Amino acid sequence: MKLDTLAYWSHLHDAGHICVLKDASRCESLTEIANLTSADQFDAALAIHLYKGGRHLQGSRIPFGIIFGGTDINEDIRSEEKRRVMGAVLREARFAVAFTTEMKELAAAEWPDARKKIYVQYQGIRTTPTETFDWYRFLQNADIPADTDDLRVFLLICGLRRVKDPLYLVDVFSDWHRKEPSVHLGIIGPAVDPLLTTEIKEKIKRAPGVHLLQEMPQDDLHAAMRRCFAVVNSSISEGMSAAILEAMDLNIPVLARNIPGNAAIIKHKDTGLLFSDPQEFVALSKSLMNDPIMEREIVTRAKDYVKKHHSWECERKAYQNLVLRLR
Repeated sequence: MKLDTLAYWSHLHDAGHICVLKDASRCESLTEIANLTSADQFDAALAIHLYKGGRHLQGSRIPFGIIFGGTDINEDIRSEEKRRVMGAVLREARFAVAFTTEMKELAAAEWPDARKKIYVQYQGIRTTPTETFDWYRFLQNADIPADTDDLRVFLLICGLRRVKDPLYLVDVFSDWHRKEPSVHLGIIGPAVDPLLTTEIKEKIKRAPGVHLLQEMPQDDLHAAMRRCFAVVNSSISEGMSAAILEAMDLNIPVLARNIPGNAAIIKHKDTGLLFSDPQEFVALSKSLMNDPIMEREIVTRAKDYVKKHHSWECERKAYQNLVLRLR
């Protein structure tokens, strides 16, 4: 069985399945996965992202399921060639999982015959912050002065790639920092796109108050999130942001770009704040800083929302049941 996300690996491993993780983006050719799955020890596969992962399973000798990633349905569907490949993959798949009803409807509108095999399952969230995390060393490593009065650290957590648009807020945030030196923006995530990563490094050299942080283990990241003022999302497109949901679970307010994937899990001024341009981001951030009652009400409702709709155990049971369709 093929998986490339630890959460799904955990769900299926705990059900007694032996799982092998394979990163499709590192495959040198489409035949690499085919050669792997042709081995007798593999009974089924599960691919994440209908195009990036799914195309490696087209024509596979073993049954497989698909988990939509977000950019496949929101972005890749605009490409005629990618749309053709994704349709062929979906026809072969035993099932597909969408994170939201909206995502399912977009896919079903394009491939009506697949509607009955597309299931909606919200992402399950579990946070495990390191209790011994050294916040002050973290600030020191980031070149953020820990002795600043009323320090406010915003964290933008994302893979460094174009669709996440990590440079979207840099200029306006740096301008804000020049007027209010207590605010800092940390950008943290894996360097998925080396060229963009270089651009970010060059950009923030001229952007005081903005910091590119070293990637860190998940438990430490959760601990850092718990100490920051707010978590930020500036993506052009999202399926369902785990970082947003993790922040909600950790009682940290979220400011997110107003796109369908974010609006599906954030109700503006109820469970988080949605902005449509960089200037609105700053205005909303200031209102959050100046209104602790609003902040407390937002994080309380967000935590309740995550508990109700993004249960780790519910997700686990759903995938353990779905994988039985691959027999």
